[in-house]
Parts: sequence; C-alpha cells; structure tokens
Amino acid sequence: MKKKSIWSFNLSTASLVLIPAAVGINYIGKMFAQLLRLPLWLDSIGTILASFLAGPIIGALAGLINNVIYGLTMDPVSFIYGLTSVAIGLVAGILARKGFIASWVKAAILGVIIALTSAVVSTPINIGFYGGQTGNLWGDALFAAIMAGTKAVWLASFLDEFVVDLPDKIIVTLISYVLYKSLPKNLLQLYSAKSEIEELK
Repeated sequence: MKKKSIWSFNLSTASLVLIPAAVGINYIGKMFAQLLRLPLWLDSIGTILASFLAGPIIGALAGLINNVIYGLTMDPVSFIYGLTSVAIGLVAGILARKGFIASWVKAAILGVIIALTSAVVSTPINIGFYGGQTGNLWGDALFAAIMAGTKAVWLASFLDEFVVDLPDKIIVTLISYVLYKSLPKNLLQLYSAKSEIEELK
C-alpha cells in the first residue's frame, strides 16, 4: 500500500470526533489557567494532541476552530490569534511525524520549538493590537523593563511572549505526550491506519 504524504487530508469519522474533543480540551485548559490565575495559557493541549494523532492539518483545524469559538464567546481578538494556533498545529503535527514524540526528552524539545513558533507568530499581533504586550503579568513586567532600557519594541514584545510561551508550551506538549502515550492501541490505530506517511526529503 502506498504511504500517504504528511499533508494528506482525510476527514474520517475519527477525525471529525477528534476536532471538537480537542477544542473542548483547549477551552477547559484556558478556563483552568484563568481560574487559578496561572502565568500560563494552557489553551493548546487539544491542538497538539490532535496533531499527534491525526497529523498537522487536523491539528491546525482544531486550533483554528478553537480560536473562532474563543472569539465568539470570550474575546473577538482571539480570531486573529487563530494564526498562532494554526502554526502550532502544523509544527506539532509535522515534527511528531519526524519522531519528536518518541520520548519525553524529544517531546520537551518539541515544546521549545512550538514556543518559538508561537512567539514569532504572536509578536506582530501583540504589537498591532496591544502595543506589544501580552496581558500576562510576568511577560509584561519584562516588556516594561526592556522598553525602559532600549525602546526596542519588537525585542521587548517577542521576549514578553516567549517568556510565557516557553514554560507553557513545554508543559502542554508534555501533557499532550502523556495523554497520547496513555491512549489504548486500538484507538491509536484508528488514526495510524489512515495516517501513514513518507519522510519529507
């Protein structure tokens, strides 16, 4: 049987069930972080888990739909941050297929890469809508310190985002990794049977 490309897109029943489940996990994570006033987002566990299971396209879709729901129910600016969620889903799905979920160490490295991706995509959005800040106490304190010394808004904004994204994305990636590894094999086979890929050359 010919293996499918990493970009194969198949909205199977399993994938259709996975997308709303991923959105629900994201929503619960975000509410949990806000309720406990954690210096984290915790809003991409479902996106990353969906990417691990069904590939980058399904993960990106789950992330995008997640932000649309946030935009409709919590904050309209969440719509534009759908770009960040799409990027997270794509990177997580591609690198998962490249072996970055073979061990918890590789999963942690994947978390760092996802954090960099998130910060790069979010920085211009933060500058455009919030003057470069994130609304996170720790990150914005760093932003203020850098701006007081250098006035380098792009650097300050990137570090503001990254200082929060780094622990957040490592934690959510490791949580997603643990959830993925704990799933029963017969459930994983629902996705692997449809998601065989060839290595990108």
